[in-house]
Amino acid sequence: MSGPYVIRGSVVLPEAELVWRFSRSSGPGGQHVNTSDSQVELRFDLLKTEALPPVWKERALERLAGRLVDGVLSVRASDHRSQWRNRETAAVRLTALLAEATAPPPKPRRKSRIPRGINERRLREKKQRGDTKRGRSGRDWG
Repeated sequence: MSGPYVIRGSVVLPEAELVWRFSRSSGPGGQHVNTSDSQVELRFDLLKTEALPPVWKERALERLAGRLVDGVLSVRASDHRSQWRNRETAAVRLTALLAEATAPPPKPRRKSRIPRGINERRLREKKQRGDTKRGRSGRDWG
């Protein structure tokens, strides 16, 4: 995944605006795990970036408001024991988050009318079913 991080279309996250931080991962591991900085934190300043179109930036700031700290979006990855794979995972997560947050809103749903014939048939079938059930009672058998 190293290289240009494409959000959508021709919009790319600039490498210069990404801030990487590495620390030791918690949890189980094998040899060498306690000495290597394999956890990755990737930070992207959404508030100050010029890489996103203004409309996208506005949308992302609104939708990711709960995840931002002073306009900075941060993603952590410590799934793998390898720092390189964690870097790729963090970058993929960040681009996916931004792609989802900058997506245009869905088209509003248009109400559809149920055709009259279908509604009439449904009511007719309900009536027949009720008559069938009413015919099962033993009242008239006496």
